[in-house]
Amino acid sequence: MIGWFAPHANALRDAMRRFSASPLAGALNVIVIGVALSLPVGLYLALSQLQAASRQLTAEPQLSLFLDLDAGPDARNDVAQRLTTHPRVERYEFLPKEQALEDLKRAAGLGDVLDSLRHNPLPDAFVIVVRDNRPDWMEALRDQAAGWPKVAHVQLDAEWARRLQAALRVGRTLTLLLGGLLGLALVAVTFNTIRLQILTRRDEIEVSRLIGATNPFIRRPFLYFGVLQGCAGGVAAWLVVAVGVGLLNLDVAGLSSLYGTSWQLQPLSVKQGGMLLVCSGGLGWLGAWLSVSRHLWRRGSR
Repeated sequence: MIGWFAPHANALRDAMRRFSASPLAGALNVIVIGVALSLPVGLYLALSQLQAASRQLTAEPQLSLFLDLDAGPDARNDVAQRLTTHPRVERYEFLPKEQALEDLKRAAGLGDVLDSLRHNPLPDAFVIVVRDNRPDWMEALRDQAAGWPKVAHVQLDAEWARRLQAALRVGRTLTLLLGGLLGLALVAVTFNTIRLQILTRRDEIEVSRLIGATNPFIRRPFLYFGVLQGCAGGVAAWLVVAVGVGLLNLDVAGLSSLYGTSWQLQPLSVKQGGMLLVCSGGLGWLGAWLSVSRHLWRRGSR
């Protein structure tokens, strides 16, 4: 165990020494990596929280269930019981046809015309709010409810939900593409940084190989350097996202109040931040491995 730990500890100390030997160049690389990573991370955070917040909007998508004109109390009670026990129904409101007629009189200003009618032409109705505003959920409930006894028609208001889901899908795809491109940028930055270090230590590497140093031994300090640089860039990205969330919340608070909510963007959680550090460290390791392996392969082929 000690024989395994000692060379890794020495390589880590060497990497930390070299990382702190050029503070300005190191800081600039970390800033570049942090800014690059903060863009896809910030977009992912905003999209995931926007999707969750869309369910809290007061403009909830609703289903309007209309009964037959001859539906009696038994039919109304049967539908109410089905809605009460249905797993996809969040809540519902019964709108009797008498109330619907009075609302129509007040809204349309046609009281005299409607009073002249011998019979109420409006049916009893239920206004339903589902637990999830995904269009497929609402469409499935609409199709199911349309087959219930004494149900004449079920009207679905889900157009805005479809548009929101489509916009979120585009945003997620854009985030994946942007994250992939900027991940490659992190690998390229690390690759170039390690290449410059290899050039400055070329004689030292050659001497090490002459006295029997293996390729893993030569790679080790460079790999640790790449991981350190990647993790430092991940910390910088975490800070950038935290500051950005704080600034955006100043305006988000006013926007969310217009929709009757108190929603705000939340910063990265500890778990999300840990995943960010693991990914950034892994990309740094990959860039370092590619750079050192390229040098060793070129030297070995001569």
